[in-house]
Amino acid sequence: MSFTSSSLAPGSVRPLDHVILFGADEAEALVLREKVLDYKALRSRVACLAAWLKGQVPQNGARVASWAAKGELTCLLPLAAARAGLVHVPINPLLKHAQVAHILADSGAVLLIATPARLASLGAVDLPADCRVLDEGEALARAEDFAPGCPPSDADPDELAAILYTSGSTGRPKGVMLSHANMWLGADSVAQYLELAADDRTLAVLPFAFDYGQNQLFSTWLAGGCVVPLEYLMPRDLMKAVERHAITTLAAVPPLWVQISELDWPAQTAARLRRLTNSGGALTVDLVRRLRTLFPQARLFAMYGLTEAFRSTYLDPALIDERPTSMGQAVPHAEILVINEAGNVAADDEEGELVHCGPLVGQGYWHDPQRTAERYRPAPAASRYGGTAVWSGDRVRRDPHGFLYFIGRRDAMIKSAGNRISPQEVEEAALATGLVAEAVALGVPDARLGQVVHLVVREAPGAPEAPTQLPRKLMQELPNFMQPKVIHWRDAMPIGPNGKIDRTALAAQIVSELAGQASA
Repeated sequence: MSFTSSSLAPGSVRPLDHVILFGADEAEALVLREKVLDYKALRSRVACLAAWLKGQVPQNGARVASWAAKGELTCLLPLAAARAGLVHVPINPLLKHAQVAHILADSGAVLLIATPARLASLGAVDLPADCRVLDEGEALARAEDFAPGCPPSDADPDELAAILYTSGSTGRPKGVMLSHANMWLGADSVAQYLELAADDRTLAVLPFAFDYGQNQLFSTWLAGGCVVPLEYLMPRDLMKAVERHAITTLAAVPPLWVQISELDWPAQTAARLRRLTNSGGALTVDLVRRLRTLFPQARLFAMYGLTEAFRSTYLDPALIDERPTSMGQAVPHAEILVINEAGNVAADDEEGELVHCGPLVGQGYWHDPQRTAERYRPAPAASRYGGTAVWSGDRVRRDPHGFLYFIGRRDAMIKSAGNRISPQEVEEAALATGLVAEAVALGVPDARLGQVVHLVVREAPGAPEAPTQLPRKLMQELPNFMQPKVIHWRDAMPIGPNGKIDRTALAAQIVSELAGQASA
């Protein structure tokens, strides 16, 4: 049995597009580069876009993909698609044609709306035969003819509303299925514990293809506040935007927080921020102290989550100085258990696996029952929710006061600058060049990025120019955040007792080499 929204109090869950129904008509809702939409205009634009989409894609539950930078389309489409009875598939604008082609084919998207430049980068071979493409400007212009548009959705909250693609520790990106209820309650959860209000203004710098990046739209609108999307080139652009738009809420990943903390913030600008939220990796003790010094009036929220269940824990900002390394406790609408190797709730300070139960748990991986069964399993007997839980694979401990602390990851996922990188995807790209016979991608600790990719390869026979050609080929095939920082060339790979490449030994070699270079 999976968890369903019917287990909640009647009226506590609504279709996703209802998040924009609570703001005052004349209050600012969305600040774009070319215009500002108040809530009345936002509701009208979503309704028109939904009506146009319904005419373009009449099949209920069909997938509609977007591949564009932050703007009106990427802000409105998640709600418009939900209102039209469609499933939105947001694609990270940093991805390149190979990853985009996989997502389009895997999701079965029948429509891709993107910027002209991104559409031009896709060849005919990259597009599924039944997937139409349309420029985002044309889509928005056509939607204007569909006033007054669709009324708010009356969809079952348990219906699928979005598929968010995230890299696994092996293989290509997998699509996490999220219902209206998952995202509605995620918005409600964040709005609750951040204590968002109608006078809050959120600077949205995280990608909208990420769960928390998209949630910043929904949680802010649910509270009646205003969102200011920002595509930035330099960290200083954020500081300028905070002052220009009177921003109260800022979220970032740890590497960006490092850069933000290195800026010389005017006291007046720093004081505008009421809350800072962290995602995509843990904050270091030193960074916590720097941010607390730089923004003494802001509350700093350390958080932990995973796309399969959105947010899991947060630390009360009042405790950040006392417990700077803690993941905190469960967010609203989540139950977090630490389960030991015997399958029981772990004792205080005993290491175990973090298991997330409750209505934030997604519906599994799109068309991937095998991997769904590995991660989405029956909740532990101790769960008050029961149903299906997400077994995270992350090792944590719970102290006697109920606060959680991260220990390590069970899988080989590389997490760099808030991006989850599949080692296998990097390895497959290297092998596909024909320049190498073997390839192993490893995550190496980095002070600024959390981890960076190191690629260990063995040259393919008859490829003498491989060392100079491989970096160029990878630049063509992989997005920037997946590029190896260093490529190590080997004559032979270490082999373990199972006959496979010994990744543990290889990682130890690389760390030893780097340590030797640092001390030289």
